[in-house]
Amino acid sequence: MNDATRAALTGQFLAALDMLENAINACPDSLWGDTSREPQFWYLVHHTLFWTECYLADSSEAYVPPAPFGLEELDPAGVLPPRVYSRAELAVWLRRCRDRCRVSIAGLTEESALAPAGFPHQQLNRLELLLDNLRHIQHHTAQLNLILRQQIDSAPRWVAHHRD
Repeated sequence: MNDATRAALTGQFLAALDMLENAINACPDSLWGDTSREPQFWYLVHHTLFWTECYLADSSEAYVPPAPFGLEELDPAGVLPPRVYSRAELAVWLRRCRDRCRVSIAGLTEESALAPAGFPHQQLNRLELLLDNLRHIQHHTAQLNLILRQQIDSAPRWVAHHRD
């Protein structure tokens, strides 16, 4: 994989994470932990970060989320995390996802990009899984922005390029 492709992929992945961060920051406190809503705002953020970092790992079996987060997302019964996580806790995880993204994409070669991704249920190569992961971030960020528009009649704008 050439440097231009790696740079474009990294830039767009980081821009998607910037959009997620903007939605996190735009959420009013009253909506963040509102457990009467489904889906819960904080939980959509948690879910997005869990799978973002998990799919940047070698496999779901090898993935261990950072403390204080657990592996509830892997439970087929749909078990929720034990508590509402704070914006600050999830912001730390988002920064970790950015770092993982940079490292994962920087290490891609033509050969490794086309190799199986390590997630048999996906049946994708590494490059396809990265693109799928990027679409997953955008999907849930759009959900968060819709919730914001419905609740406070406002949502963050589109991010075309990562801010760095």
